[in-house]
Amino acid sequence: MPEDWDRAVAVVAHPDDLEYGVAAAVARWTGQGKQVTYLLATKGEAGIAGMPPSEVAPLRMEEERRSAEVVGVHVVEFLDHPDGLVEYGVALRRDLAAAFRRLQPETIITTSFDLTWGEEGPVNHSDHRAVGLAVLDACRDAANGWVFPDAGRRRQPDPFRGRHRHHRRGHRLAA
Repeated sequence: MPEDWDRAVAVVAHPDDLEYGVAAAVARWTGQGKQVTYLLATKGEAGIAGMPPSEVAPLRMEEERRSAEVVGVHVVEFLDHPDGLVEYGVALRRDLAAAFRRLQPETIITTSFDLTWGEEGPVNHSDHRAVGLAVLDACRDAANGWVFPDAGRRRQPDPFRGRHRHHRRGHRLAA
């Protein structure tokens, strides 16, 4: 992956998704002085069986903040989409586009939105699929000032034009 950028946003559905995916690469990049922000669609409130979501969300959010610090990430933001019920659509795209306009990343990293993890692998979580696909569309949305005009000003020039890279394995780059 090219490393000719200074600011990135890593977008996933749940706390711990980045730790299972790209945390080692993030540590490399922050070690090079690059700024990486974590953006999570949910607070992970449905992630621990036997514990009520009201107790799980703060616990998982704190775990994510602590693990982010270990790899040099100092900003972790959580959107408020419901864990286990993330829906691809306008609301998610708007939230992501607004974050991209505000944070102005040069690179956006997200999870696979394929149906399965590999040809013979297990089915990918529906939240991962929804977030991954919405990230791709939100990159375009963020660059178009006519789409979600109330979600912040688009960046000039369009930072994503001609820079889309799509990696087949594991995580994908959207810018």
